[in-house]
Amino acid sequence: MTSAKLTLPNGTVLTIDGSVEDIRKLVDLYGNSSSPSDTSSKSPKSHDPKRFPQSLKQKDYITQIVNKIKDCEESDIIEENIIDEASEVNRVLLALYIIHEYMGNTIALQSGEISKITKELGIPISQPNVSSTLSGAASRYVMGDRTRKAKQVVKYKLNRRGLKYMKEIIKSKQKSD
Repeated sequence: MTSAKLTLPNGTVLTIDGSVEDIRKLVDLYGNSSSPSDTSSKSPKSHDPKRFPQSLKQKDYITQIVNKIKDCEESDIIEENIIDEASEVNRVLLALYIIHEYMGNTIALQSGEISKITKELGIPISQPNVSSTLSGAASRYVMGDRTRKAKQVVKYKLNRRGLKYMKEIIKSKQKSD
């Protein structure tokens, strides 16, 4: 019997025990998107997460968020009243607002990812400044998945108060037109 590990496109890892023929059939079934390997001969280096610093999935959802900011029904108001204004808090909260309103609140973002989104929008905010904003002025509008500690990644989502705050900014700007 041969043992193999397959990683599916959605990130699921399958461990298969069977004949080489059975493993080949499964690899063909999943379109060769993953490569089987014998677990006994696999080096620990091949699963080193530092080897691939940015996953394709992360790049995809950052692009989706940027595109949604530019294409949503509120995009003109967002551009005029958040992107063109000097409020760093509003700019930092913008990506979290878009995720909440248009993407089902399914993604939590790190400060580095928010920094990448602002850079793509043409209003770059450095990662340390995003982090300081999230832990300072914007802290009452977000919730983290853990307590903030040195060298630990915190992922943020917009909380109820933050959603209300962003809606009021957009709503008040709409009325003034």
